[in-house]
Amino acid sequence: MKTKLIGAFSALALALGGSLAVATPAQASYPAIMFTLAYYNSPGSDTGSNTSLNAEYVRVTNKRTYSINLKNWTIRDKAGHVYKFPTDYWLPAGYAAYLHTGKGTNGNRHFYWGRSAYVWNNTGDAAYVRNAAGAAIDSCSWGSTGSYTYC
Repeated sequence: MKTKLIGAFSALALALGGSLAVATPAQASYPAIMFTLAYYNSPGSDTGSNTSLNAEYVRVTNKRTYSINLKNWTIRDKAGHVYKFPTDYWLPAGYAAYLHTGKGTNGNRHFYWGRSAYVWNNTGDAAYVRNAAGAAIDSCSWGSTGSYTYC
């Protein structure tokens, strides 16, 4: 009976195209979604224009070998500004998504917070990403020097 159950499970896994994949030990050592860049001080003067606001962004990268649905995931700063990914968006394995502060049209891995004021503090701040269940996944912080940081 045990052999039949194992065989049935194996057949089911193959029929599902291997979608029951488990993270490898190397993958398990880092978060599924990681901050890889925070451009917290947009180039030039902080004019508050939409172009300047959109030059302020964070980048998150899918570090797994499978796509991850970002629907209802959030990105937030220390002050409590929260962005929630609004759509059923699957970030492919190895790809990055960008969250810009200003207004724009979501698509092609670029998302727009729709704010008319800056979010990320040039004098130091932190970005946090949480999954749809609210669990903390990754964070990135920086001090008061420079314009961007690789996380």
